[in-house]
Amino acid sequence: MDDNGALTFGPRRVPLSVLDLAPVPEGGSVGDALRATIDLARQVERLGFRRFWVAEHHNMPGIASSAPPVLIGHIADATTAIRVGSGGVMLPNHASLVVAEQFGMLEALHPGRIDLGIGRAPGTDQVTAAALRRSVEALSEDDFPDQLMDLLGFFTGRWPEGHPFARITAVPGRDHQPAMWLLGSSGYSAQVAGLLGLPFAFAHHFSPANTLPALALYRQHFRPSPTLTEPYAMVAAAVVCADTDERAGFLAGSGALSFLRLRSGRPGRLPSPEEAAGYPYNDLERAFIEDRRVTQIIGSPDTVQRGLASLLEATAADELMLTTMVFDPADRLRSFELLAALARVPQPHDSGPGRSRLPARTSCRVGRPGGCPPGTIVLGRAARPRSWSKLRCCLPGRTPGRSGCRHGRCRTRRARRVAGPAWTRSRPRTRPSPRRCHLR
Repeated sequence: MDDNGALTFGPRRVPLSVLDLAPVPEGGSVGDALRATIDLARQVERLGFRRFWVAEHHNMPGIASSAPPVLIGHIADATTAIRVGSGGVMLPNHASLVVAEQFGMLEALHPGRIDLGIGRAPGTDQVTAAALRRSVEALSEDDFPDQLMDLLGFFTGRWPEGHPFARITAVPGRDHQPAMWLLGSSGYSAQVAGLLGLPFAFAHHFSPANTLPALALYRQHFRPSPTLTEPYAMVAAAVVCADTDERAGFLAGSGALSFLRLRSGRPGRLPSPEEAAGYPYNDLERAFIEDRRVTQIIGSPDTVQRGLASLLEATAADELMLTTMVFDPADRLRSFELLAALARVPQPHDSGPGRSRLPARTSCRVGRPGGCPPGTIVLGRAARPRSWSKLRCCLPGRTPGRSGCRHGRCRTRRARRVAGPAWTRSRPRTRPSPRRCHLR
């Protein structure tokens, strides 16, 4: 906790925030899902989380947050102090003028509480994206930089000389600019955010391969601006916290099966954990689930504490945004309650200022004697489970080199799914090897 009672974590007192997708459970209704999200916002405000964001997704039966500005308005009305925003609004799906007017109105109604997180991806499949943009040809146009500059122009009224939109006044967007963020899952938005001097939020919860490279690009390209004098990076992570590791793993099965169906082109409503536990996974599907789970933080409070500390050690994030995808809203709230309780307890390494010093792991996923090095975070699994079933990669808490792997480039495309420099059971090698896998 900081001096104002807001939740923070670790020796650097990193603020904690919430990302929610208004999940629609199997057998439930969209209305109930939206009301559960609004109620969750009330509860996490009470618990002390800094901000509450909702994401834009389309053509996904299990996600109800397709219109963030509408939902943000309801959440802001239902709360009093927590910051509320979009994580994010997918700008290519909208006219910049409309976004400026919508979020300018939200800022005018709730001054100082609205965040506008801007994304570049469509947030849906290509057919739905074409419907949103009203033409197939628009899908091939990459005019995001122009759209972003237009959005800033509508908020500030500052335009290049002779710009055709200079005569337009966004009402109430002009002079009611919310706090703007750029969101990303790759290095593109990271560089843009740095060059514009804007805060950057990275989607580690579904693109862990690019987390460290993107954060490095953001910090490398950052230029001070009227908004920020130094970089400010937030990392979004998937977390499921329950009373025991077993219970947390059971609850996390719903989100895992839902994501598997989405990636298989069969999106649906969020299945129950019982359905997920009884699902007949084949070997490929089990590998997919395992790949995803090792990038998430799932477990009891002690397990989650270690996972969050490792993530902060690796990323040096200025803020963490946590998202929990479980079937029952009561279990989702319970997860955040446990996280809040965890944040209020002094951490073992909380003895003073500075970066945390984590103890070495008691066991290493690759069998390295003495455990993984201090401050490592497991981001991937072995590329060839049949022959190297016990190989796992431990990613040191530092930014990787340009190649992404200090052992050289991986020799197979498939191997690039594995994160970080790997260790053998005996000692690290310096020569390139097919066993040395990195995540691009």
